[in-house]
Amino acid sequence: MALQLRVFVPPHPLIKHWLGVARDANTPSSLFRTSMTELGRWLTYEATREWLPTMDRMIETPLAPCPATFINPQVPTVIVPILRAGLALMEGAQAVLPLASVYHVGFVRNEETLEASCYLNKLPESLSAETRVLVSEPMLATGGTIMAAMADLTSRGISVENIRIISIVTSPSALQRLADAYPQLNIYAATIDEGLDDNGYIVPGLGDAGDRTFGT
Repeated sequence: MALQLRVFVPPHPLIKHWLGVARDANTPSSLFRTSMTELGRWLTYEATREWLPTMDRMIETPLAPCPATFINPQVPTVIVPILRAGLALMEGAQAVLPLASVYHVGFVRNEETLEASCYLNKLPESLSAETRVLVSEPMLATGGTIMAAMADLTSRGISVENIRIISIVTSPSALQRLADAYPQLNIYAATIDEGLDDNGYIVPGLGDAGDRTFGT
């Protein structure tokens, strides 16, 4: 059976609510940050369902022994926020994965070619193939940045099957690029928008997530 990119748009009412808040041009920066935190929290919750490795052991309750299931600490979990905007989802993501290591990666988009170049990379030289990697990238527009990030991650030994991307608004063109290159990938998004304008921005989108998060 051929592999196919899977994009999950969870129908959770809280995700829909906070997406509406984030989209609204009248939302002030402070409330926009809250919406991004909440979206980061709920999308991370959805993305980690049946993805985190677990282990079973017996424990003692105050009344009797019983079996219990725990997250396996032997399998590393990593969060990779794509700067700047990826930081907006971090508080929510870390609330769900408080023990995950965080490695920052920064990209800037060339407004003429719409491709991305890296200006900061804190990833270690190599990571085990079993490492679970959650990539935080609020907007998948042309796909240039996320394609560059995926190429970097896979070059360091990460298995594509163990990567999850959380994003707020996505475009069909970015998803198609990812599907062609990484059909094993799983993406968790608040919505898939109609497309891009002539400048490569998502429509209807939510504006510049980085600027709105940091009030710049």
